[in-house]
Amino acid sequence: MKALDLRKLGLAVAAPVLAILVAFVVTSIVLLAAKDPVGAVWTQLLTPPKPRLVVAIINSAAVYYLSAIAVAVGFRMNLFNIGVDGQYRVAAFAAAVFAGQGWLPGPLNVLVSLVIAMVAGAFWAGIAGWLKVTRGVSEVISTIMLNAIATALVSFLLGKVAKSTSGSNVTNTKTIPADSQLGGFGLIPGTPNKIYTLILVSILIGFLYWLVLNKTRFGYDLRATGRSESAAVASGVNVKRMVLTAMLISGAIAGLVGMPLLFGQDFSYGTTFQPGLGFAGIAIALLGRNNPIGVAFGALLWSYLEQQSNGLQITANVSSQIVYIIQGVIVLAVVIAYEVVRRTGLRMEQRRVARELSETTTAPTPEGAPA
Repeated sequence: MKALDLRKLGLAVAAPVLAILVAFVVTSIVLLAAKDPVGAVWTQLLTPPKPRLVVAIINSAAVYYLSAIAVAVGFRMNLFNIGVDGQYRVAAFAAAVFAGQGWLPGPLNVLVSLVIAMVAGAFWAGIAGWLKVTRGVSEVISTIMLNAIATALVSFLLGKVAKSTSGSNVTNTKTIPADSQLGGFGLIPGTPNKIYTLILVSILIGFLYWLVLNKTRFGYDLRATGRSESAAVASGVNVKRMVLTAMLISGAIAGLVGMPLLFGQDFSYGTTFQPGLGFAGIAIALLGRNNPIGVAFGALLWSYLEQQSNGLQITANVSSQIVYIIQGVIVLAVVIAYEVVRRTGLRMEQRRVARELSETTTAPTPEGAPA
């Protein structure tokens, strides 16, 4: 069994701890500059959440987790899929339209809708992948543009297929049939709120992400391409095919982002469907260093801060927007802290090797041994 390397473990823990401390200090300085009550803000944010908030944190984290894993697939090969936001919008709309028709019985309707969402997300991401491998268009530019197109396209199509609610500006697709609505799991005592049933999909995607990247040839090729494209080409990897495949997989996972909300909470797609999930996924993937466990903690932290910020206006008379500053500072601090820790670890390793070489060369030669 491989021995536990306490030095590496310490360095791995040091980076996120350092990032959180930096975020705490910077946010406190911002609050002081704005003459807001620093103690009241942190008291609200650090107060243990009530059961209903615990459910909300877990549910929100399950959605963020899918978004972050979709981004992480691209990050592992230096592919920046900024278009998760557009991909999940297109996918959620397509799945909602199909599920709302009720052509299939309950569970089968849900399963087919999930497949439709994955196909729609993969198709939308595949456009950016195809442009990159055939025309050399940067995926950053194309996915940003596709986000804007997706927003406009879905809005246009929603106007065609949805019905307006009397007395409201909200428009929705047809409500999915009752037998396709997922009730959730009542795992948290003290509240009637339930955890999304499709949290199981988030867990499954996280496991598959780890399995494929670490235990398959495809995962090895993907990671090799991300570290050195020229070395990957030399070892026989078809980089263009890897780029297109990674974009399709990333888009397919992005297509699932809106599914827990669709089948566990909203039951239709409309103008009030939660926005911004894709951009949060980028930050959480960075926060979790593209590691499935790290991303899970990042998603929980992200969701925790958002849910705990809801009471800031009442308890501290401070806008809940302050949480966005905390989240942004944490992400920046994590990126900087990991680089500082990496360089520190490298210097420690160099000193250790130099010390061992020095001890070897200065050791006395045994009597009678050849010089």
